[in-house]
Amino acid sequence: MGSLNIRKAAGIIVGLTLVAAAFVQCTKENPNAKLVARALVEQPDSTVFSSFYDTVLIEKRDVNADVNDAIISTGVRSIIRSNCSAASCHGGNFSPKLTDYADIVKLVTPGDPEGSKLFQLVTTSDINKAMPPINYGVDLSGTEKTKIYNWIKNGATENPGLIDFRPAAMALLTSGCASGNCHNEATAGGYWARKGHITLAAGDTATFTYINPGTGAITIYPQMKEPLLSQVWTAYKDSVKKFYSDTLANASFRPYKTFATPISAASHRGPLNTYDDILMDIAYPKSARSIGTVQFTDGSGKKFYVKGDYLNVTSSLISRIDSTILLANPRTKVFAATHQGDMAFGDGGLKSSEIALVKAWYFADPNVPTVWKYGTDGSGIFKYRKTGTIIK
Repeated sequence: MGSLNIRKAAGIIVGLTLVAAAFVQCTKENPNAKLVARALVEQPDSTVFSSFYDTVLIEKRDVNADVNDAIISTGVRSIIRSNCSAASCHGGNFSPKLTDYADIVKLVTPGDPEGSKLFQLVTTSDINKAMPPINYGVDLSGTEKTKIYNWIKNGATENPGLIDFRPAAMALLTSGCASGNCHNEATAGGYWARKGHITLAAGDTATFTYINPGTGAITIYPQMKEPLLSQVWTAYKDSVKKFYSDTLANASFRPYKTFATPISAASHRGPLNTYDDILMDIAYPKSARSIGTVQFTDGSGKKFYVKGDYLNVTSSLISRIDSTILLANPRTKVFAATHQGDMAFGDGGLKSSEIALVKAWYFADPNVPTVWKYGTDGSGIFKYRKTGTIIK
């Protein structure tokens, strides 16, 4: 009987100790509380891909998902689980439980990060509200907070869509491919200027010097400067769009300035500086606008290296990026025998996950012409070379 009373007394003491510990934990008193700064100070980068899960299999993947068919990055669930969902916290007896989508989305107002409790908890500097608790010595990184922000801003969906794919894909293409010596408006304009296509004034051009880190070889690229650059490039794009809208009615708009030999001093790439640049490159491929043989000679004898049919080509943005697929000429419907997908390595150095992300954006974006997704009749112009699966 005496031993029983002792055990009861011990149990009461332990219970009181736990209650006291919980009280201390809840009040989170700390003389350094004013030094805490957890806010995400800078505007979150909207181009950071932010999905809920770590692995996203894209919709237009091969029948057996291949190397360029999965977007892999740390998702919101993993961020929450690693920081909040331990068995001793919100993965155990602490409420709310934060282990899966249904649990986590309850703390979110889709489209409103600042109004969402989840984002407030991980960015507040209030020592009595912050999560993870400040006296744990753990804080989310700026990238992790940005991913939570973007995920909520884009709708807090369980599976990502166009609103998630597009900003990240554009950042990959415009920053990774539009460097000074690659798919760059200034470089294209600079070559046109060098060949005498454009009348120049002092200060209209500059040079970009590239030193190959492996060989030490030096290449000098002419570059056109603003404001002339915007005027010239806008006029060129307008002429392309107008010409291909009706090549008979708009023959006088047939583009003269090309990107490849023999007109330019050296073969170089079509610009991908902006979303509009990229859409034009998809709709009217450079392989139709920049050819090495004369396609048309006007009444004055001027020679043009531009095809009249922009669908009679064997190269596209996606086929140049993704080595797992083959492209069919949209006009002849004949598939290429070998892949073209070396642009990602040769120009931008895109990783498999990044190629998958660009491909997910491409097929989801309604501004990408349907003919450049599935052909003139919907039968498909892209197929996976490993299985022969046609994307439809």
